Amino acid sequence: MAPTTATAPRHLLDSILLRGGTVLAIATALTLSACGGVSLPFGKRDGAAQTANAPQSIGVNGFLWRASLDTLGFMPLASADPYGGVINYDWYSDPQTPNERFKATVLILDTRLRADALDVRVTKEVKGADGGWAPTEVAAQTEIDLENAILTKARQLNLSYTD
Repeated sequence: MAPTTATAPRHLLDSILLRGGTVLAIATALTLSACGGVSLPFGKRDGAAQTANAPQSIGVNGFLWRASLDTLGFMPLASADPYGGVINYDWYSDPQTPNERFKATVLILDTRLRADALDVRVTKEVKGADGGWAPTEVAAQTEIDLENAILTKARQLNLSYTD
């Protein structure tokens, strides 16, 4: 029995949709394989590791990114852009010094694990007699100490990743 005019177009439509879906799936797979997939740079890896060749799924060095989040995790996170390499932290007050508060911004500038790929900026305010907050100087050593802590943590993550 020959297909009726009512079933023939539906059968043809189903065939076209099936072929289109297959083509879309193949194109998506090829696109993802061309960009290196979506693996994260954490966990074990076979063979000798080179940080520059570590898999990247974000726009910056993954070890610096993770170390920054871990090191400054005590501060409230305001925003994070893993492709631009910017992490903004909101105001934090230590309970032992409630008249001071700090805000930090971490800039990760490279995909390589290098000291010059990291820039930490800290803003400090103190509470005045009127109860308002006024900006004050931050010791340069504070930013250096935070950068060193992040770099140390990033190196530890790199070593644990390459073992």
